[in-house]
Amino acid sequence: MPSRTGATTHPHHDAPDTAAAFRRLAALPDGPERDALRDELVRAWLPMAHRLAGRFRSRGESYDDLRQVAALGLVKAVDRYDPDLGNAFESYAVPTVTGEIKRHFRDHMWTLHVPRRVQELRNRVRHASQDLSQTVQGRSATVAEIAACAGLSEEEVRIGQAAAESFSALSLDAEMPGSDDGWSLGDALGGPDPALDTVVDREAVKDRLAELPERERTILYMRFFDDMTQNSIAQELGLSQMHVSRLISRSCGRVREQVMGGTDDA
Repeated sequence: MPSRTGATTHPHHDAPDTAAAFRRLAALPDGPERDALRDELVRAWLPMAHRLAGRFRSRGESYDDLRQVAALGLVKAVDRYDPDLGNAFESYAVPTVTGEIKRHFRDHMWTLHVPRRVQELRNRVRHASQDLSQTVQGRSATVAEIAACAGLSEEEVRIGQAAAESFSALSLDAEMPGSDDGWSLGDALGGPDPALDTVVDREAVKDRLAELPERERTILYMRFFDDMTQNSIAQELGLSQMHVSRLISRSCGRVREQVMGGTDDA
């Protein structure tokens, strides 16, 4: 297939002159001859598809994968193009291939699910920020400037900016920003507090403990809050260790019975 170099008809060097081939393709019935011509047209336009894929190579996806997606879009364009409508194939193929690549990013490249409307806001905010970077020197564009450039409200700009952080996610094993001690994001995650398991029990016994005689309350506090041994408590209060042991057992038994539904008196 000869290539036409006239810039007025085909603005890109990778746009071959295939008008006659497409007219012949449209007239052919299904069969080997039509399949061969279709494959020839796809090969002829592959450089154009690869060029379009190259526009997206800095967005985190491998160039080889982008070329495959662009080739798929090209095949769809070849199959759907109708030369009788009078438009050049390139004017139909470019948005078709570009749309296929954008759908790939929308459907497969977001780590977190983001509604399509929010994805569109992200793209408009990103393009406006890039445009403003050429005119705003020495600083980042403000939300108000981006909103005016993109034709969005300031709230929509903020949503778009927040969505930019959702395109990819860091591993929990990644080092925390600004950390030089090896701490990872996973280390910053909270976990179940063991004390939560005792909240109900503590609330249940609180009133019952308050009803105990002062000496027994003191002994329980010294044993379970000050972590004193029975011998230390006995020496502190001038009692025998055996007496302290009996008082602890009796006090705990009384509280247990009351909490579990026993009588108020031991």
